[in-house]
Amino acid sequence: MSEHDAEAETFRLRLEELREEHRDLDAAIDRLAAAPVEDVLLLRRLKKRKLALKDRITALERVVEPGDFA
Repeated sequence: MSEHDAEAETFRLRLEELREEHRDLDAAIDRLAAAPVEDVLLLRRLKKRKLALKDRITALERVVEPGDFA
């Protein structure tokens, strides 16, 4: 495996980790929003973290799959 292939695989693995964390945050936000007593500050923090993850995912997708964003 070349250095480029190894780097691409590392990016793909990290991308999958970020996507999984994003899904987990989405589920946590849904549960928190549905709770009878909503923790507004926590909800805001989770949403902010989810948005930051989405930005990182998009940046990594551009590296891993550059042709899809042209």
